[in-house]
Amino acid sequence: MSVLAAIAVIALLIFVHESGHFLAARLQGIHVNRFSIGFGPILWKYQGPETEYALRAIPLGGFVGFPDDDPESEIPPEDPDLLKNRPILDRAIVISAGVVANLLFAYLVFVAQFTAIGVPYFTEPGVLIPQVISETSPAAVAGIQANDVILKADDQVFGSEYNVVQSFVDVIGDQGDQPLNLTVQRADQVLTLTVTPEVSNSGKSIIGVQLGHNGDLDYRQANTVFEVLAISAREFQGMFLQTVQGFAMLITNFSEMASQVAGPVRIVEQGAGLASNNAATLFPFTAIISINLAIINILPLPALDGGQLAFLLIEALRGRPLPDRLQENVMQTGLVLLLGLGIFLIVRDTSQLEIFQDLLQ
Repeated sequence: MSVLAAIAVIALLIFVHESGHFLAARLQGIHVNRFSIGFGPILWKYQGPETEYALRAIPLGGFVGFPDDDPESEIPPEDPDLLKNRPILDRAIVISAGVVANLLFAYLVFVAQFTAIGVPYFTEPGVLIPQVISETSPAAVAGIQANDVILKADDQVFGSEYNVVQSFVDVIGDQGDQPLNLTVQRADQVLTLTVTPEVSNSGKSIIGVQLGHNGDLDYRQANTVFEVLAISAREFQGMFLQTVQGFAMLITNFSEMASQVAGPVRIVEQGAGLASNNAATLFPFTAIISINLAIINILPLPALDGGQLAFLLIEALRGRPLPDRLQENVMQTGLVLLLGLGIFLIVRDTSQLEIFQDLLQ
């Protein structure tokens, strides 16, 4: 059941993405003749008044089809409601709508999580210091010890909020190399210590400690709808920024990060593992996959939404589109490469599954 839940999540996110394209087109009166989840042979289809809806055999994505270049279409080529005859802005809205839909859906997943499960918090206030990194770190020089709890930094009090660790990180990051007064709980004592952060080579201020939450994780009912919306926005922003940073590291340090790229099999395996331990973890799993899907699609690569947006940008700069033949060749080449990458990741991740590793031993 956990595997099916993970597969259902991925299928739902593909549906959300393609629905973004579909709705952006239909709401503008643009003709759409196909809406498909998956590629390859059709497993099921329904023919609507204008659009064919289908499920296909290869679950590596989906597509929304337009009758612009369909030789069987009875719509005249000069019809103003064909996608290719619309202004650049209209086409850009349709192309980017899938990315927008995935990002919006990720935010709504957090809203659903904090509404259904509750707002997370920790049973004790403050930020726990599990370990001081070295005896020469700013924290050690200031007298901070392992198992200390930071209750206050200057005027900012650290309570039991779920994001309390990030709040302390932000305070340190904004401090530069200026002294910071800390209120520290050590067993039954409350101490006042002064730490002077040092600026690392990356430009970030650090004090040389590990950070953790104090107490156990628990949930409470949200006080207001606005609290749910605010916490959801904060969680979405944090996850989005972490995902963008991850892609940036992949691009700038590909040789070391390539092994961490996950294909559909590994994503399903990870999702199934989360679902088997705690079904509630499917909420953040769904959100992070939706954000990843959005960022991947906005990359300026052939056969992706970003690649099509790049063609529109070139058209806007040139005053006319690139030749259709050139665009088709680039898109077809990109599609082949992406499918090849998908097959490679499926084979690699499948070979690393525990059941196959046991057979090889």
